[in-house]
Amino acid sequence: MSAVPVIDLRAWFDGDRADRERVAARVDAALSEIGFLVVTGHGVPAGPRERIREAAGRFFALPEEVKARYAATVGERGWLPPGVEANGYAEGTPTPPDLKETFAAGADRPTGDAAIDAEWFQPNVWPAEEPELEPLVVDHLARMRALAGELLVICAAALGLAPDFFTSRAGHPSYTLNINRYPPLSRLGPPEPGQFRIGPHTDFGTVTVLDRQDGVGGLQVHTPEGGWANAPFVEDSFTINTGDLLARWTGDRWRSGRHRVLPPDPSAPDEELLSLVYFYECDPGAVIESLGPPVGRVAHPPVRASEFLLERLDAITLR
Repeated sequence: MSAVPVIDLRAWFDGDRADRERVAARVDAALSEIGFLVVTGHGVPAGPRERIREAAGRFFALPEEVKARYAATVGERGWLPPGVEANGYAEGTPTPPDLKETFAAGADRPTGDAAIDAEWFQPNVWPAEEPELEPLVVDHLARMRALAGELLVICAAALGLAPDFFTSRAGHPSYTLNINRYPPLSRLGPPEPGQFRIGPHTDFGTVTVLDRQDGVGGLQVHTPEGGWANAPFVEDSFTINTGDLLARWTGDRWRSGRHRVLPPDPSAPDEELLSLVYFYECDPGAVIESLGPPVGRVAHPPVRASEFLLERLDAITLR
């Protein structure tokens, strides 16, 4: 498989047992071969997502000194200005900072464990200048958590496991929505050598649910043949990829999908893109034991989710 498959989830939600088995088998094949798939028929309405883009666009258009009131860094809530993140470092590759700015929100319901809450369940930060953003994002977070949970149920079916095999470790999960703005070339000027909108990397958690816009400087995935290919763009779809934690959980049966977002291209100097990227993880305290053979290929030692994820977040943070 050298291309990212498009899978219609209506067959999972509305079909019979055979339909659901076919969907699960296609998911298994996609995650085994490339670590990516595109889903349609997901049931998440497009209108609220476009309103998030509009509200976030108004926030990003504010003067920098206003946005700075909400400044944060990787793993925190609020505005991540340009220059604080370089995803290539996750692979051990020093690269210039990623060409983006981000507004981040996520799980904020405390567990009662002060150390866990300070790291994974921080209060969200909402800009007073754009009050519409909070209700829209809160609604979107709920929809994304429901979809991500169902994707993990499909993943369990794909491996012939109990439906709650993965979700039973996600009773109080951590998750983050990054609203990424990729400014146009006409504003940035030429990128530095080796600089991307997001450098080559894999994600860190279980599944990522990406709502993206089509563009010249868009998403590319790394194929089994060793080359980069443009991810397919399908209207009203989500691009799904496996993260490092889920790949490890399956004993490397599934690939953690390596990807990048290309720098702005001279052929489209005014192209500005805005992506909604939902990163789903699991309970921070969960101990993840990989599925060895015959389901998986490698029986990795157990890891605590929070420690596994923090190591990767620290690697991409520029100080």
